[in-house]
Amino acid sequence: MPTDRMNASEPKERWAEVMLEHKHTREEIQKRLAQDTRGNYLRDWIYGGIDGTVTTFAIVAGVVGADLPGTVVLVLGLANLVADGFAMGAANYSGTKAELDDYKRLLAVERKHIALVPSGEREEIRQIFARKGFSGAELERIVDVMTADEDRWAKTMAVEEYGLSPTVKSPILAALNTSAAFVLCGLVPLVSYLMAHGLALCVVATGLVFFAIGALKSRWSLAGWARSGLETLLVGMSAAGLAFCIGFGLRAFVNVPI
Repeated sequence: MPTDRMNASEPKERWAEVMLEHKHTREEIQKRLAQDTRGNYLRDWIYGGIDGTVTTFAIVAGVVGADLPGTVVLVLGLANLVADGFAMGAANYSGTKAELDDYKRLLAVERKHIALVPSGEREEIRQIFARKGFSGAELERIVDVMTADEDRWAKTMAVEEYGLSPTVKSPILAALNTSAAFVLCGLVPLVSYLMAHGLALCVVATGLVFFAIGALKSRWSLAGWARSGLETLLVGMSAAGLAFCIGFGLRAFVNVPI
């Protein structure tokens, strides 16, 4: 009878595999869990790409609004790409390195506690997994397994007690990805404006970049790629619109010399 129920559920499970993001066979699960989860720098690309596109497009729009010469766009745009691109990368390097240093510091703290007060650290493991619903002999077995290896013990405490992620990126690669995305995406509004000597092509090209970044960003949300793309497009264009209005207002009301 159990075999019949299992066979009856197979078509449903096959259909579910088609709808899911990855397969759940024993081999596929082993392969997926064995992969190194470090080194995903897509977030850094999106972070740098959005900022590079927004700031450079804002410079172009502000200069056009103030009716300044095209050479001003070139000078300010290139200065922004180099200086702000470096600053973005440096900031991301510092932030990522701070996370890495904090993770290493807490691992060292836990290893020290394990060496000095192992019974207390075992009790922490026991209470952590008791809160997850384990009890009795099953709970004690988990405690024995988790505390049998000091490295696993310390990493478990860092994750469960402090909420830190065991996945740590390279600060240098995070910085390089952010800076590269900033420069490459930021070049689009600058180059398109200089090629056409006008704002129309720049608006279209930059809008496409905003939409593409937003569509890619949907990977981290429940929103569809089209909605995410339109949201990023709206945010980017709003920033550029503000810059244009400021430039236009300065030219009209403050009498900025041309």
